[in-house]
Amino acid sequence: MAVEWGELLAMSGLSGLITSNTRIRGTREKRKVHGNRPAAQALQWLVLDETGANVLATAQSLLQAEAIIRAALPPILALTCRVANIDRQCITLAVPAAAHATRLRQLTPRLLRALEGRGWNLTEMEIRVQAGLARHAPPKPPRETRPLDGPALDCFQELRKNVAPGPLSEAIERLLVHHGAGKR
Repeated sequence: MAVEWGELLAMSGLSGLITSNTRIRGTREKRKVHGNRPAAQALQWLVLDETGANVLATAQSLLQAEAIIRAALPPILALTCRVANIDRQCITLAVPAAAHATRLRQLTPRLLRALEGRGWNLTEMEIRVQAGLARHAPPKPPRETRPLDGPALDCFQELRKNVAPGPLSEAIERLLVHHGAGKR
């Protein structure tokens, strides 16, 4: 699966409206360049140069691998995990904290299977902690909660009556108060 130019621009952050004043040589008038024209010109330049083409091919393969990994990860990890390098049969992932690294180490077999299923011949995964990634992480998604309905609250009230006094009964009481069913 090849990443299209538009997708590559969007992933690189160059996809917005870019407006710049440029001076045409030999004239005093200014013209405005709108859209992704400078970014598109830069990408065209990269394709023409052998070194640039290699850089672009590497960037495309890293983005493809990152998309596969993000699809296989839980949502909160997918937001913060980046593919840093692919060398021979080893992929290196970068995460902002040690807790993320620990969770990724647990998910390594699953991630390698997902990559293998998409045609990648990778057998090893390295995980690096890069604290700088935490600054660029998007905000956490809102937590999805559902309030307890009447029958559930009734069950908790019945449970509170049947539980001996102690920490468990106090926790049930706090739950009922929190959900507005206090001492009905």
